[in-house]
Amino acid sequence: MDVLSAIEARREITEFKDAPIPEGELEKLITALYKAPAGNNLPSREFILVTDRPLLSQLSKTTPYVRWLEGAAAGIVIVGNEELSKYWLQDASIAGGFLWLTATSLGLGAAWGAVYHSEDAAESLQRENYVRDILNIPAKLRVVAIIGLGYPAAEPASKELYPLQEVFHTNRYQK
Repeated sequence: MDVLSAIEARREITEFKDAPIPEGELEKLITALYKAPAGNNLPSREFILVTDRPLLSQLSKTTPYVRWLEGAAAGIVIVGNEELSKYWLQDASIAGGFLWLTATSLGLGAAWGAVYHSEDAAESLQRENYVRDILNIPAKLRVVAIIGLGYPAAEPASKELYPLQEVFHTNRYQK
């Protein structure tokens, strides 16, 4: 599947079949994360692959919005190092996008579970520490997100988008 087709096919999948992801597919997902661009080519983001069911169950309690993680075949925890690069959040987010599109191209479903909360430092700290404690993540790393992966139990319809003209401009901002 080409990239544009993966972009068109991508959906948020929160219900998964009870089927493992083959090792070869996991390797492709890992490659996508590793090869995602990063500002100044610094390793400002790191990844933790979680396939252990009890760990996925624990992680599903990170926020009320990631309960679906319990049914995922795998999860990728994306962490950023703000000491290493001022672009840690962008780098982590881009890697998550690469992962999601690669998963789609492989026939897998994915959902983004936000952990880092830029507008509520106390909430972010609570969420991040919960994940840190479970996965032994050093305190200097920021826990950005957990992306759940697995084979979709159903294919949701595409969401109706707002008109392109509302968000796309040429040469200058026009409103």
